Amino acid sequence: MTRRTRLRAPLSSVGTAVLDRGRTCRLHFISFPFEGIIVTTVDSPAIGGFAPALRRLYFVRFAFAFVWAALMFVTKSQLGPLGITLLVVYPLFDVAAAVVDARSSRAAGAARGLYVNIVISLAATVGLGVAGASGVPAVLRVWGAWAIVAGLVQLIVGVSRRKMGGQWPMILSGGISVFAGSSFVLGASAPDPSLTNVAGYAVLGGVFFLVSAIRLSRAGNKD
Repeated sequence: MTRRTRLRAPLSSVGTAVLDRGRTCRLHFISFPFEGIIVTTVDSPAIGGFAPALRRLYFVRFAFAFVWAALMFVTKSQLGPLGITLLVVYPLFDVAAAVVDARSSRAAGAARGLYVNIVISLAATVGLGVAGASGVPAVLRVWGAWAIVAGLVQLIVGVSRRKMGGQWPMILSGGISVFAGSSFVLGASAPDPSLTNVAGYAVLGGVFFLVSAIRLSRAGNKD
């Protein structure tokens, strides 16, 4: 999107400037004193193309989280074949989402945290597959450890992207994930540990993705 504004100044030159939200500004300075400056504002193609892709990804992650949680409730959070499959699929989907995110944001300078997230989610996928054969306490410990580290990474990535808008829900979600992960680890030592809270964790994360997607949409409309 291009905008033109005339400013008053006794200058004669041509240059560019960087505005907030990744926009660039080209300055055309007319040689006659105090005649004016024509300012052309151009949205950065990297940020302009990245935000819609990120918004779509957030909507997909919201839908997946709710469907996954519903299936977990249907299985009554039991560690049967379906339950273990669901536990493994969740971090595996996180890996796929991080890959899509990293590729989409490459032109805008992808956060290194995305690659860290891919590694730890792959480790969680393997860990949960192994822990599923050991029982609920083992699953909660692995899930809790993953939630803590993944939450820290999400918080860092959200902070690094805060200028593009719509990232405060991701920052809050990352912080909450750290506390939730700690509760899962502690809950593994309870007399009768349950995976019910894991489904609730997914629902809450999905809500944050939805809110962030909506905020990105509003930020895009304002631009």
